[in-house]
Amino acid sequence: MADSDGEYASDDELKRNGKRTADGRSKQTKASWEDVKRSWDTVLETADSGLSIAEIREAEKRRRLLRDTTPLQRGIIRHLMLVLDMSFAMADKDLLPNRYRVVLNNAIGFVREYFEQNPISQLGIVGMRDGIAVRISDLSGNPAEHIEKLMQWSEQQDPQGNPSLQNALQMCRGALYQTPSHATREVLIIYGALVSIDPGDIHDTINDLVADRIRVSVVGLAGQVAICSELCKRTNNHDGNYSVAVDEVHLKELFFAATTPPVTRTPEQNTASLLMMGFPSRTLAPKDHVSFCACHAKPTREGYTCPRCGIKVCRLPIDCPICKLTLIQSTHLARSYHHLFPLKVFVEVPWSQAYRSTACYSCLTPFPARPRDSVAAAPAVLGGRAGAKGSGKQQDGEQKNPKPELKGVSESGRYACQVCGNHFCIDCDVFAHETIHNCPGCQSDTRDLEKDTAVAVPEGGPTPMVMDS
Repeated sequence: MADSDGEYASDDELKRNGKRTADGRSKQTKASWEDVKRSWDTVLETADSGLSIAEIREAEKRRRLLRDTTPLQRGIIRHLMLVLDMSFAMADKDLLPNRYRVVLNNAIGFVREYFEQNPISQLGIVGMRDGIAVRISDLSGNPAEHIEKLMQWSEQQDPQGNPSLQNALQMCRGALYQTPSHATREVLIIYGALVSIDPGDIHDTINDLVADRIRVSVVGLAGQVAICSELCKRTNNHDGNYSVAVDEVHLKELFFAATTPPVTRTPEQNTASLLMMGFPSRTLAPKDHVSFCACHAKPTREGYTCPRCGIKVCRLPIDCPICKLTLIQSTHLARSYHHLFPLKVFVEVPWSQAYRSTACYSCLTPFPARPRDSVAAAPAVLGGRAGAKGSGKQQDGEQKNPKPELKGVSESGRYACQVCGNHFCIDCDVFAHETIHNCPGCQSDTRDLEKDTAVAVPEGGPTPMVMDS
């Protein structure tokens, strides 16, 4: 059978994918797997118009910003133990290339973001494998050390064995037991397995965690586990923080949500206490004078001198190795306070109020022009009779061909600050809320100048525009 090694194809498939030659053999020109549908190229279409990919991305950015901005009491000095599952379950490939690589890559990004948002906090990393808990890095405030250890484990170790949730919690409890009472004690567990090989009763360990006021949060990769749900509820005052990731993007969101300090709810944590801190200045010795730092015992020329004992350390923030005084800079303390007073969410600006601005107040990017179908509704804002007719026609047209609405997305591409009233684009909105945590319009402090200028304008005259030189 000369043609037995060929692949059978029906006549219908040959009509779609190819054609036969003179001797009866099929001449396939295109394989079925070559018709790949890319989801990122798909646009939601409606009767009159559709949502562009830019609008969908804008909705995704706004979704991260639409959160509760009520000022609550939070702990700005945190001690967090990160527990990573390194058992056999992390070798599954539902997350590419596998769970183990994805979790380690997200852990490296989490370390950077954690210390960016909490500069005066500390972090430690623990792994679960072979039925025991292994210490990856000790509790410290240097992100470079944690990232170096994670990269070494990513290159040298593979997931194996069974996880032990009780052993990991006992190791975290021992590391957090000596931390001061004014700081928070937290444990974040990335759990990929559905089993736990424990040497004893894990409920006794949970009781010890509750007595020591240690909060535990769990991010699952496979499914919900009953003991993890009970662990989170009991250690978080019956307000469990247990979630299961559905994909890689969701995993990153749950992972990075732990960078925000938890709310203090118990009366013991709400008690105010004074904490002594030192603000050393940077010193640079001459070329011929090199001394050892007290934190790493390495010869350096530059460093920071403790204002209490006079010892030199090479980096900040850190606890003085001699007198245990917390050494920080003023910028570290300022960056930690944005969790206590979050920036209010910018509101969407409709087309009726879009005439107030033509470009972003921060980056001066021009805003999109008003579409023609909404121009007829503009005189209605001014109270004209013709505008009311035009707006009525427009409303009838909009009811016939409704455009899909995305939550939190402004139709005019403008977002206004609730305090100063200036308009910003979506990129500046995200940058203000996630990076600088301040409104550029409020920080420029031009509102008082505008009020003083408005006094000199006669009633009914045009409103002056104040521009920075």
